[in-house]
This record gives sequence, structure tokens and C-alpha cells, in this order.
Amino acid sequence: MEAGRLSKEKKNTLRDSVFEKLKALIITGQIPPGGRVTENEIAERLKVSRTPVREAFNRLERDGLVIGRPRQGYVVAEFNITMFREAFEIREMLDGRATELAAANATAADKAKLREMLAECERLAAIPDRSTREKFEELQVGIDLHRVIAEIGGNEMLYGMLCGILDKCQQYVWAELLWLDEWKLTREEHAGIVDAICAGDVALAGELARAHVRASRENILRLLQAKSDYQGFFAKAS
Repeated sequence: MEAGRLSKEKKNTLRDSVFEKLKALIITGQIPPGGRVTENEIAERLKVSRTPVREAFNRLERDGLVIGRPRQGYVVAEFNITMFREAFEIREMLDGRATELAAANATAADKAKLREMLAECERLAAIPDRSTREKFEELQVGIDLHRVIAEIGGNEMLYGMLCGILDKCQQYVWAELLWLDEWKLTREEHAGIVDAICAGDVALAGELARAHVRASRENILRLLQAKSDYQGFFAKAS
């Protein structure tokens, strides 16, 4: 019985590891928007069997990051302005409410956990000439901070919904941080949110969280508009 449990845990660990690695390849642009990939290619690249790769693609398809093509593999989803607007509108509402609940319910241990996550972001930020992997690690900690805040809030349905939305938003947030170099500002905004939670200031915590999402949305809209203008310019030139 013990051996069976350990075998199941090993499978779950491998499944999650493959999912996170494949998601990182997509979010960081190593597999670019519009790029086509197959289960065999990724299995060979990650040195794993096709089963966890197939499960990872299924999860990514549910999150809207890839689109399955019968007998052709998968295509990485292009930036979609409609999905982007909808995702960030919902995220603003959910994130704001989750943060208010966290400010009302956070224990001393919860507050210490949030402080530890902020410190980890600062540690990653201080690495000289850091790699894409290290930048992605900071992105992950920042996204996970919102997940932990929602978990602290104690509303399980809200937590589940927000985690799903964060998965959809992650690719956009990476583009914002990388191309607009908003790392420092994001760390400052996260610190302000955590300070408000630790102080038990429900109203301030919620407003800071909503403002954080709104600012991110506006930054990404500028990026998407610039991309659209760039493509339009060359279309006319040709």
C-alpha cells in the first residue's frame, strides 16, 4: 500500500513538473505564439514519456494557452485582445475581493509566509545578469503570491476561479515585465498589498490589489496596441 502511494506521488510530481516546464517554454516565448508543437517533440525535448506531455497539453488547452489540431499537434495561442480584456476584468474583481478577505483573516503565520515570498522576489531581483529562468522564477513567485493571498482569504470557490484566471493572464504579465521592465514597480506594488494585509486594512488592501491589476492591464494594452500598429505599418509598406 505504501509503495502504491509513493508511486502515485511520483507520477503526480512528474506530471506537474512537465506541465510547469512546458508552460514556461510557452510563456517565455521559447515556443512562440503561433508555433506548432507535437507531443513527440516535447517528450523528446524534456526527456519524458508522452503520457505526462499529453496531460500537460490538455491542461494548457483548458487554460487557453494552446489549441489542439487533429493529427497536427498543438498551436500556441496568439495574443487575443478579447480574451485579454475579459480575463483582466474578472481578475480585478476576484483579486480585489480575495485580498480584502485575506486582510480580514490573515494569521501571524500567513503574514510571515507573504513576507517570505516578497523576500524571495528581492533575492531573485538582486542576482547580477540574471537569466531568463531566474526572471521566470520571479514571475512565478509573484503570481503565486496572488494565489496564496486568495487561499488565506478562505473562500475556496473564489480561490479556484482566481487560480484559473491567473493561468490565463500569466503570458500577458510576462510580456509586460520583460518588455516594459516593470519588475521593480511590481515588487513595490506587491509589498504595498502585503503591508495592507498585515495591517488588517481591508479597504486599502482591496483597492491596492485592484489598482495593481488595472495598471498591469493598461501596460499590456499599450504593448498590444504597439504590436498592432507595427504589423499594420509593414502590411501597408508591402
